Amino acid sequence: MPAVENTLSQPQSHYRACHLCEAICGLKIVTEGEQIRSITGDKDDPLSRGHICPKGVALKELHGDPDRLRTPIQKVAGQWQPIAWQDAYQLVADKLSAIQRQYGDDAIGIYAGNPNVHNLGHMTHGSHFTRLIKTKNRFSATSVDQLPHHLVSLWMYGHQFLLPIADIDHTDLLLVIGANPLASNGSLLTAPDIRNRLSAIRDRGGEVVVIDPRRTETAKRASAHHFIRPGTDAALLLAMIKLIVDNRWQRPNHLTPLTDGLEQLSQAVAPFSVDWVSAYCGIEAATIERLTKRLCQANSAAVYGRMGVSTQAFGTLCQWAIQVLNLLTGNLDSVGGTLVSTPAINPAGPSDRAKGHFGRWHSRVRGLAEFSKELPCAVMAEEITTAGAGQIKAMITIAGNPVLSTPSADNLDKALASLDFMVSVDPYLNETTRHADLILPPASPLAHSHYDLIFNKFAVRNYAKYSKPVFARAADERLDHEIFNGLALALAAANGMPLQPLPAPEAMLALGLADGPYANSDNPLTPEQLLSAEHGIDLGPLTPSLPARLCTDNGRINAFPAPIATDIARLQQQMDRPTSSELTLIGKRDLRSNNSWMHNLPYLVKGKPRCVLLVHPNTLTKLHLSDGETAQLSANGNQLTVTIAASDDVHPEVVCLPHGWGHRFADTQQQVANEHPGVNFNRLADAKQLDPLSGNAVLSGFTVQLKPLDKTDKPL
Repeated sequence: MPAVENTLSQPQSHYRACHLCEAICGLKIVTEGEQIRSITGDKDDPLSRGHICPKGVALKELHGDPDRLRTPIQKVAGQWQPIAWQDAYQLVADKLSAIQRQYGDDAIGIYAGNPNVHNLGHMTHGSHFTRLIKTKNRFSATSVDQLPHHLVSLWMYGHQFLLPIADIDHTDLLLVIGANPLASNGSLLTAPDIRNRLSAIRDRGGEVVVIDPRRTETAKRASAHHFIRPGTDAALLLAMIKLIVDNRWQRPNHLTPLTDGLEQLSQAVAPFSVDWVSAYCGIEAATIERLTKRLCQANSAAVYGRMGVSTQAFGTLCQWAIQVLNLLTGNLDSVGGTLVSTPAINPAGPSDRAKGHFGRWHSRVRGLAEFSKELPCAVMAEEITTAGAGQIKAMITIAGNPVLSTPSADNLDKALASLDFMVSVDPYLNETTRHADLILPPASPLAHSHYDLIFNKFAVRNYAKYSKPVFARAADERLDHEIFNGLALALAAANGMPLQPLPAPEAMLALGLADGPYANSDNPLTPEQLLSAEHGIDLGPLTPSLPARLCTDNGRINAFPAPIATDIARLQQQMDRPTSSELTLIGKRDLRSNNSWMHNLPYLVKGKPRCVLLVHPNTLTKLHLSDGETAQLSANGNQLTVTIAASDDVHPEVVCLPHGWGHRFADTQQQVANEHPGVNFNRLADAKQLDPLSGNAVLSGFTVQLKPLDKTDKPL
């Protein structure tokens, strides 16, 4: 690992990428000795161009957080006490081996949270440990977040990461549906400085149009915003496809001869007349027609949809329809449309072994299909509590807090308490890890090197940046890759298996570069160049590349995967039912938050409370409620006591609550988070309500009841 020089008394500048969200903004961190003096945006970073958001500034607090664990702790007779690293590795190995010998391989469950993919050591070394545990009970945050995207890419293009993204730096029209990139900094769209990038579209005469049940931060800066009833996006998208087909507005491009299923697709969307869909989704028919025509006539256009269309009952159908719209309008694999990024390491393509698969096995209790060796996390609780062969008896959680971030949260909380053994690789004693018998905390992120192996796949510009550690780890701390090496060696030894530790992440990056797309160019990218380019390396704009990178068996685009027909029929049945006038709950992204794992940092939670329920003033009047009042929000047999915030930014039939809060347990060690608890959105979500094609959780667009708080009710 590169040497870390941080002991000099004079200030030193360090340049690295922020790992706290998908934008991977370049940072300039000034230190003096062991102290951080400032964190600002790196103006010379070619991707982020000096942009920084509050999360990047809060890295100082994360590094110094007194609640962040520094060494392993073990629960003994209900009390936490320190344990040596090697003893901790051995304890994990002995416990897991004994449980699998007694109950079988599938008695171990593994859950990986969102931060895993933001961490180099996890990405390079995590599987060195987990692959030794030959269980089918693997779960991750993917199935509460983005699984529909990956499933559609697998079905249409043959690879889960062959995911075309909006070329926003060159487009003339960006249609944003169910996404709020100004709050998320882009999601599955690595686009730092998104505010200026969107403004640039309008400055060059283009348009940004937002369709969302809330007038989001993005919508307020767009050319136009249209309210839509939550969960009706798929119908809108199919009506737009039908308009293109019926009016012969298709714009063929180089992919047309490589595309199968267009005829079946045209027949499937035939019932979705504009008038029928307009009455269902709440957008005027004339607006739908005008927007569709504009999409077809623009010199370049891109349709982009994210959380709002992913975490709903028709998430996969929505993501498929978005791909079809980009295809039919001639914008797929086209400059200014949607393009596939070409990262320096492991680009998706025919030679990549991580193409993905679906349905090779199913969950034991409910029979839900796996995706790329992972089951939907909505089945975790039932797989723990339902007796029989394959019941989960022990859990490994890695950088995840599913008690706050997955549906039917109370059920999972109770299920984790019933396990025979649980180990967590996590820096915090939080709502999930409080159930563990052992917590193994990685050192500060600023003691780790970093290279983003995942989000460069979705970057709006091809880019590579290696970040050196800012500080050296303390002698009794361990880096992520050291923890996984230690666990893997101990588990292999406990099972009598020979195993060697993996080399440091830098060695694996060098191997990836040597096998990457820029290794044999006229100006090859070398490990030395990567490690020495402190501001990052600009590898150029996105370019059309899809034909050569298709991974389907026949090398063609499958525009109409067979399961889509079944889901279109399900949508038709849904639309035939009377439209409900009940309130619908949607989620909300926050620039100062990322799921549940940044609420212990004072800089990010200061100011007015942000875990409040947004309600339209007319709805408040109707329900005899007022701004600032507490009220009861209920769904699926569960209830929350919420604080009301009046807002005309939400549709009158919609209420909006942020995701990832609910810090209410006394046996956690997160003082700041517990002082700003909020409420847990996912206590209302039902783990049985899923997108049936993918198994992705439905965290948006379900019916709720809101009423004044009974004086006898206790806050939850």
